[in-house]
Amino acid sequence: MDPDRIAGTLAFLREAERLKDVLRSGRTSSGRQESTAEHSWRLCLMAVVFAGDLPGIDLGRLLRICIVHDLGEALGGDVPAVLQADGDGRAARERADLERLTSGLAPELRAEIRDLADEYEAGLTPEAVLAKGFDKLETILQHSQGANAPGFDYGFNLGYGRARTDAHPLLALIRTMLDAATRARMEPGDRRA
Repeated sequence: MDPDRIAGTLAFLREAERLKDVLRSGRTSSGRQESTAEHSWRLCLMAVVFAGDLPGIDLGRLLRICIVHDLGEALGGDVPAVLQADGDGRAARERADLERLTSGLAPELRAEIRDLADEYEAGLTPEAVLAKGFDKLETILQHSQGANAPGFDYGFNLGYGRARTDAHPLLALIRTMLDAATRARMEPGDRRA
């Protein structure tokens, strides 16, 4: 056991704790804003509870991807989906923050976390495809059950992350159910319903 390695790992964990205070636009069922850490927790829980429907998937790898997918937000915060745009520089900022956050880790651990984040961003492996899809579905699930503010744009969710959730039959089936729950929360007369 290397004390310097342990000290660097503890410093990383102290910084990663900031995800508990990074608030997202989603609200819990009691109306409190959720944190990025809470979102990541339920994303991992989704992977665990649906693992039996995912033959051939490396659950350990899927969970590691899910755990690190938003680590960069510990330093720079979350950008709500409705405010994200192609070319907004968000991915580069989050990557730079991830590099800063992991800089004190042992080289092999730092490389592993960064590689998992890269795998998620590329979205090409079966585990990354599922992580990206479950990430979108967890957000939609939270919006469909949260005590959201009046005027919340439920219609946005009907198109949100569609390409990611259509990438696997299980994700698409879950999406169908969550879209129905979203429509049930929409205001009467909303044209997107």
